[in-house]
Amino acid sequence: MAALELELNLPESLAREAEAEGLLTPEAIASLLSEELRRRRVDHLFISADRLADSASSPLSAEEIEAEIMAARQERRAPNASRG
Repeated sequence: MAALELELNLPESLAREAEAEGLLTPEAIASLLSEELRRRRVDHLFISADRLADSASSPLSAEEIEAEIMAARQERRAPNASRG
């Protein structure tokens, strides 16, 4: 475990309220930091998923899907097709 010393400059009312709620203890701050890191990881995951969806090509039409199915079937029926 790392030992860090932090000095916070908070508005007086926020400092009093946070202290009254027990949020200025090492355990509470560790919990707050862990939750924020988790939230940011989730946010980055969704941002990456959105980017991926935006960059993906448009979905295949019904005709294109049918053509892909037919091509796969023909390939399987070919005399030299592997029977893996």
